[in-house]
Amino acid sequence: MVETGNDELLTVQDIVRTLKVHEESVRKWIRSGQLPAFLLGSSKGGYRVRREDLDRFMDERFGAGMGKAAA
Repeated sequence: MVETGNDELLTVQDIVRTLKVHEESVRKWIRSGQLPAFLLGSSKGGYRVRREDLDRFMDERFGAGMGKAAA
């Protein structure tokens, strides 16, 4: 997990640990555009997801308030 100012950036592994889901599920959400993410440098840098984007994704997928519960 990386923090830049007010934005907390999460790795795929951070999300896997937080949500207790399979890594491929997170990558599928990213590839499909359901979960906004960006590559840090080259593909070897891995994806980063802003905490607020994960919260919004969780709220939309599972209902209001779920995003904050995962924090």
